Amino acid sequence: MGHDIDGEARARTARRDEAVRGAVEQGLLGPDAALVALLDVTGIRESAAALRAAFGAVVPPGTPVLHAFAVKAAPLVPVLRLLHAEGIGAEVASPGELALARAAGLPPERTVLDSPAKTPAELREALALGIAVNADNPQELDRLDALVLPHGPGGTAGASMAPTRSPLGLRINPQVGGGSIGATSTATATSKFGVALRDEGAREWVVRACADRPWLTRLHAHTGSQGIPLPLLAQGVAETYALAEEINARVGRQQIDTLDIGGGLPVDFTAEAAAPTFAQYARLLADRVPGLFDGRYGLVTEFGRSLLARHGTVVARVEYAKTSGGRRIAVTHAGVQVATRTVYAPGAWPLRIAAYDAKGRPKAGPEVVQDVAGPACFSGDLLAEERALPLLEQGDYAAALDTGAYYFAHHYAYNSLARPGIYGFVPDGSGAVAFATVREPQTVPEIVAESGGAHADNLTTLRTLGSR
Repeated sequence: MGHDIDGEARARTARRDEAVRGAVEQGLLGPDAALVALLDVTGIRESAAALRAAFGAVVPPGTPVLHAFAVKAAPLVPVLRLLHAEGIGAEVASPGELALARAAGLPPERTVLDSPAKTPAELREALALGIAVNADNPQELDRLDALVLPHGPGGTAGASMAPTRSPLGLRINPQVGGGSIGATSTATATSKFGVALRDEGAREWVVRACADRPWLTRLHAHTGSQGIPLPLLAQGVAETYALAEEINARVGRQQIDTLDIGGGLPVDFTAEAAAPTFAQYARLLADRVPGLFDGRYGLVTEFGRSLLARHGTVVARVEYAKTSGGRRIAVTHAGVQVATRTVYAPGAWPLRIAAYDAKGRPKAGPEVVQDVAGPACFSGDLLAEERALPLLEQGDYAAALDTGAYYFAHHYAYNSLARPGIYGFVPDGSGAVAFATVREPQTVPEIVAESGGAHADNLTTLRTLGSR
């Protein structure tokens, strides 16, 4: 297809460099604004287009396809609105995420609710809105029975069915195994998600449960996320497809008409080029599970990290540069509060660091082995350890790359450190950069308010009943 991945990486790097310089020149970064998060709007649009094109190349024309962005990857209303404008829906897993999707203007028919702990109220809301719901387990299916078919699963859909436009499905765990990161592997033998398909009697229970409920028309399976190799992702999809075929054969009709294959495309945090790509994954699925793309099944995807990660950058001012034990250390304002996974599990979640000078220009010069430290009060608060970079000096900037998903939008309030401001950027056409606010930087009064400032006296004035 002539797809120039290296060209994309070069263009992305150039946009990032221009944005860092522009942030300094326009005052978004400086001595009094020492930490900022930047989102590449052009890159996000290109990523959404690449996802649509990748699956558009393997599904027959007219196939219903919903690409639902996993909101947990970047729970930011302007991001969801941007993705919606680019043809991407929303996969939500909590009342908060659903509220964000609705605030962004996502229509119910482009929203999917997945969660292992949905309350009756959450289910009722989703059904009232017409949002697709994937039941996680037999007990949740019992709740849906009461809401959708009050007279029990043995009845037939008809007059007794509560009004709902919601497509309803069942999440299964194909138990195909884990990847290199246990915490993001969701198809292990003991995963908390879905119905464990290989447990004794489970497969027959799923088939029978669907046969008894003609309104169950979807199967959902999400094999995992970062650390899951593509062949394992494809195996999870293949198991789900085979189960759908078995159910449809049992009932004698196309009851299961849509497969939700989750997301999980990993990101290579050690390199600039985006790999693996959506196109590579789609072609692998077409090769391994050809029946999925013969026009009989609709498709739902739930990509998150792979859509956003490359297009976000955390930029932090170097407050001090020092030496300890012969090691150079750049002390910055970005640490565990914005890169929690990297700080606590650096082997699994490494980040590339780019060095910029005080004017926001890429820093040149010989590389020096140094640590890039954060501001939190524990010694392990490091964005990077023993990293060879141009020497970072006081007033320079350290940029943590590929942080557009699961980083600055997931603030960890260690030391009551403030959430950074988030700004989207695009080239303005005249050689400069235009910025737009995505989220305002948190203020100190807001930190106090969130920490119970309005209730300061409540514990000192609390009295046991009858005491004086």
